[in-house]
Amino acid sequence: MAEEELDLLLSGKGWPVPEEYDAGPPPPLQPVRLRRNTCYVVMAVLLNEKNEVLMMQEAKLECHGTWYLPAGRMEPGETIVEAMQREVKEEAGLDCQPLTLLAVEDRGPSWLRFIFLARPTGGTLKSLQDADEESLQARWWDRKSPSLPLRARDIVPFMDLALQYQANPCHPLLLPVELPCAVICQRLLAVFTDSGGAPWVLLGTARSLHLPVVVSGVSSSARGSRLLVAIHQLLQECLPPPHMVVQVRGLLGLQHLGKEPGQSDGICFNTVVTIGDFGQCSKEKPPELQSKAFHWWKVEDEDLKSRVLQRLSTSSFIPVH
Repeated sequence: MAEEELDLLLSGKGWPVPEEYDAGPPPPLQPVRLRRNTCYVVMAVLLNEKNEVLMMQEAKLECHGTWYLPAGRMEPGETIVEAMQREVKEEAGLDCQPLTLLAVEDRGPSWLRFIFLARPTGGTLKSLQDADEESLQARWWDRKSPSLPLRARDIVPFMDLALQYQANPCHPLLLPVELPCAVICQRLLAVFTDSGGAPWVLLGTARSLHLPVVVSGVSSSARGSRLLVAIHQLLQECLPPPHMVVQVRGLLGLQHLGKEPGQSDGICFNTVVTIGDFGQCSKEKPPELQSKAFHWWKVEDEDLKSRVLQRLSTSSFIPVH
């Protein structure tokens, strides 16, 4: 069971989210409601054959006339990809096809942004004659001249990331998997590598052996990264003190459907975490666990072992900002 689950996640696919979780806020869980207690934002970086970036000019009063990447809030009932395509069409006039998820940005308990690399497939670039409440116009920008007044410079790293990815992909092409989820949670691939270089994976033991799932709360009083807080809460439950170095490496993918507002507004992030210094461990076994709810699994299958170690050694994951 765990081998099949790991194989699918390494392939960029998904695995159904269980109804019971291994860690998180005590029940009853507050449901995730898009545009009520949680905000998802989509953003797209489109490049043309000259590596120019698609930009749109803002129409909103507070940032009127400045320029930004096509972006906006998801609406209930949309998938993440549908929301991205809608925003590009509304703000820039172009149809597009997503190529890969580039990054995820986590700004606390109620705000997540999903950044895509996409390519244009049709439509007409929006002109000033087409100006509306969504945007004034769109254009391709070479990022040199003339300089555009940006609404904010937070988009610059994502433009750089898109150009870097196009030149040298750092992870496989990955798009959200359309599987329902009622909460915001993470399925953890937590890996310890022993002195012989063999990977050990943390498993939950409830029901059947599985990659553990931890739920992130939606409390507005929470501070910091919702995703990081949830990871450390789970690991504190099962690892004895003093705690080893824990590094969040990135995402193998994510799962979302969103077709039943209020019931499937959640997202499952398939997150990779290393425990200890990867490739530099002198121990033959991982640390003993202080909870019987978890178990270490030594990956013996040569194909799975090779794929896990290859992804770790090349940091082949979607980054979380």
